[in-house]
Amino acid sequence: MTFREELLKLLYHLSYEERAVTLTSGKKSNYYVDGKQTTCHARGAFLVGHLFYERIRAAGIPIKGVGGLTMGADPIVAAISVISVLKDDPLHAFLIRKEPKGHGKQLWLEGDKNFSAGDPVAIIEDVVTSGGSLFKAVERAQAHDLKVVMALTLVDRLEGGAEFLREQGIELEALFTIEDLKGFT
Repeated sequence: MTFREELLKLLYHLSYEERAVTLTSGKKSNYYVDGKQTTCHARGAFLVGHLFYERIRAAGIPIKGVGGLTMGADPIVAAISVISVLKDDPLHAFLIRKEPKGHGKQLWLEGDKNFSAGDPVAIIEDVVTSGGSLFKAVERAQAHDLKVVMALTLVDRLEGGAEFLREQGIELEALFTIEDLKGFT
């Protein structure tokens, strides 16, 4: 079984549920994808880190780090960063808060000391529906003078997020789509 096949199996069994739910975007859905159930699983984290790392390096774009909006991106960017060190090709991680820290430096972005202005980075998300959360992460990274050169998600729900992001000048790459999960047997 390939890493991709193994990750799809984990996603299906741990993260995919057919039930009524209200999404972050406010939309109603008859299925839910909780990516964190898979990305917080030890083997799932390894697989996600490896597959995202490979996708990032296959693009041939110089990238210094990976980050995204907390919580969905947190375990993924940590996994990518760890895998990158095992490959002797470090990609530093950064985390973007939903609200600025209420004390200390009041940062939106944690891990900022690993980067300089203009450093190229990839923005990561676990599940994309409308693209709003991922776009917010892009804006916050850009506000910290990082150059967003890539955007990736574990699962694209195929509900307009990729199109919205494309209109903003961001091409989204997905490891899987909802069709992969619905079609899993």
